Amino acid sequence: MSRGPEIVTRRRMLKIAAAACGSALLPSHGYAAAEPLEPVSWRGIALGAPAEIKLYSTDRDAARTILRQAVTELRRLEAVFSLHQSESALSRLNRHGELRNPPLDLIRLVSEAKGVAAATDGAFDPTIQPLWLHYAEHFARHPGAGQGLASRDIARVLELVDYRAVALASDRIAFERPGMALSLNGIAQGYITDRIADMLRAEGLDHILLDLGETRGLGAHPSGRPWRVGIHSPGAKDEIIRKIELIDRAVATSAPLGTPFEPSGKFHHLLDPRTGQCATLYRSVTVTASNATLADAFSTALAVTDWRNIRHIVRKTPGLRVAALDLRGAWLEAQA
Repeated sequence: MSRGPEIVTRRRMLKIAAAACGSALLPSHGYAAAEPLEPVSWRGIALGAPAEIKLYSTDRDAARTILRQAVTELRRLEAVFSLHQSESALSRLNRHGELRNPPLDLIRLVSEAKGVAAATDGAFDPTIQPLWLHYAEHFARHPGAGQGLASRDIARVLELVDYRAVALASDRIAFERPGMALSLNGIAQGYITDRIADMLRAEGLDHILLDLGETRGLGAHPSGRPWRVGIHSPGAKDEIIRKIELIDRAVATSAPLGTPFEPSGKFHHLLDPRTGQCATLYRSVTVTASNATLADAFSTALAVTDWRNIRHIVRKTPGLRVAALDLRGAWLEAQA
């Protein structure tokens, strides 16, 4: 992921960057900037992927304090949503089928996920984890297989995929069918981005671009113009194929080539929860929304949704904008 020389000219600015995301901050042109600042940095792993946080500030002590707060918040939320940590709240829920007195953030995010699932007629479904595991285990056993799962296996696993069978209350989350499990990977990065954005805004920061798997701009660039974000070509991260401007908005991109199960890329992580099949409709789908949680979830859902239904979903979802790159390389666009 490439980065251009965005320079801070007033107040403090936080830039959070993460590996393996679908966007890049584009260079700034046409305004005089101060000398570049050396960032206060952190590198580590977040939700199983390499991540980096960079703070640019003339007050390095203040930057270090804010950086520690950001990392602490990231770690706290990771301990709620991670599928890689055996004792995370989500892992415990999946293991036992029930979680008493769940963390408030888990309640909020499961509620958000169920809302997007209902809005997309099940194209987004947080209970997709059993299906994902079945695909992953199939290709782990047969790494050179040219075929996916047998239809009878898909049908059997799909009995466990139904967001409506998740009971949600302030003191309890539970599955109504044995063997169900949640994955919040299609929405949690956006949620974490939003929570850290809220924390930074509370600190008085108002010119911020956060990129922690999903990208959100708070306010405008310090020069007054919008933040400029480039969308990578699917399978070619050095090539920018579209430019998007953000002011107080977020953007997320989903692409089949992002996480393939096998070398050909035919079978990948973008699974349709209604059919159990891998998405084949678009090369990529980019969504902008008022926050990163929604951009993240809707980009996942719309990647498995035909264009007619995308337009219907966009019409009933205020603030949603979609740009889909179809299989011929043409852009399809829709907004409310």
